[in-house]
Amino acid sequence: MSSCSVTIPQRSPGDKKQRFSRLMQDNLIQTNVTVIGAGLAGMASAIHLARAGLDVVCVEPEIEACNIVGESLDWSAPELLRVLGLPMERLLAEEIATYKKYVTVRTEDGRMRQYIPGEWLGRPPWNVELRTLHVDRVRLRKALGEILLGHGVKVMADRVSEVTREGQRVTALRTEGGKQIQSPWFIDASGFAASLFPRLFRLPAYEYGPRKVAIWSYFTVADAVEGTTLYMDAGQPPYLEWVWEIPIHRNTISVGYVAPGDAIGEMRRQGRGVDEILVESMRRFSRFATNPSTQVTSFRCRVHRGVAGPNWLIAGEAASMVDPMTSNGVTAALRHAEEASRLIIRHFHRQRLPYPSRALYSRRVLELAKFFNSGIEKVIYEWPVRNAIGVANAGEIYTIPAWVMNAVYSRARPRGVIGTSLFCMFLAFLRWCASILNWLCRRGRQLSPSPAVAAS
Repeated sequence: MSSCSVTIPQRSPGDKKQRFSRLMQDNLIQTNVTVIGAGLAGMASAIHLARAGLDVVCVEPEIEACNIVGESLDWSAPELLRVLGLPMERLLAEEIATYKKYVTVRTEDGRMRQYIPGEWLGRPPWNVELRTLHVDRVRLRKALGEILLGHGVKVMADRVSEVTREGQRVTALRTEGGKQIQSPWFIDASGFAASLFPRLFRLPAYEYGPRKVAIWSYFTVADAVEGTTLYMDAGQPPYLEWVWEIPIHRNTISVGYVAPGDAIGEMRRQGRGVDEILVESMRRFSRFATNPSTQVTSFRCRVHRGVAGPNWLIAGEAASMVDPMTSNGVTAALRHAEEASRLIIRHFHRQRLPYPSRALYSRRVLELAKFFNSGIEKVIYEWPVRNAIGVANAGEIYTIPAWVMNAVYSRARPRGVIGTSLFCMFLAFLRWCASILNWLCRRGRQLSPSPAVAAS
């Protein structure tokens, strides 16, 4: 953030709070940047912007966290959290997080495969921290909220009801509480369900896989392991269903079941409730057989094209929803926040993003989400590759490129035309390889003789 050469009048957090209190007495609020949503992407964006001296208003209807998934982080997330003021040591000491040193895949027939980052990733030029974390998302949100308020960001417990724009430029927001907010810059971090600016500007979207449903609960255990465990069917289902086990505290485990929406819908039509569905899935896979209470959410992995305009950017799940199996959701949200806020700070006085800057931001968001979602669908969820070589080997094929791409992005930090173009071309090449492998395995299955023909 310090590399951006811009001079912005500095105000102390106390001055900002007093000014905001006066403004709240009126229906019109004027600020430097308006952030819609106070999830990870929204809070991270607001923190970056406020640190640069900008007045930031964050509009969030649900102040209390609920139905938050994405507790298992990839190996790029800790550095992004450290920049926000939450180093790994603090997260562990305050029991906001636990260590995640590996991922274990277990199948119903008792087979197991552990995925651990290679030691080469920890050496130059990558220098990747080979440990990462599981996080309690409620506690993480609270910790970020304290940092947010400490930097003088104003959080409005309200919902955006109307967006005013002139062509492609957003000029103001109106809330359900009757407030009008005007600012030269906007960030939409409203989340997957709202996706406010994508709907407003009718942005095209790429979708991956069917709509999925996640059902989960929390359990008390004697001692948690230092890794994420994924349970999968050892047979050859046409589309994968799986169970996660994530230790978010020393003695607390998050256990959840992910399946296509059609499969969950059929179970519900048979009269089974979500509690019963979760219990049955855990009996098949994991060591838990009962559940105290359940939470449910549905999603479909997607990414929008054109997630930046003249004076606005989209961040987090409003821009792209990556599959939870990738563990990339938190990293994506924090990356979007850092890059979007950096662009606003750099071009703040121009009050307009140059076309190349918004095009390159949109391209990076698009290609990274396409890489993770396409890879996990083609190699893991769909049957051809997984059934041809086994789920453990399929996981290896997906995981190694994913680790490498995260490391490359974290170290190379492509921003300009050449860097972004080269990086995105390599991502496209890897997607093409996954698609070709999927096609070859599917073709091989179609051409192979049936057991009856082979016996004759």
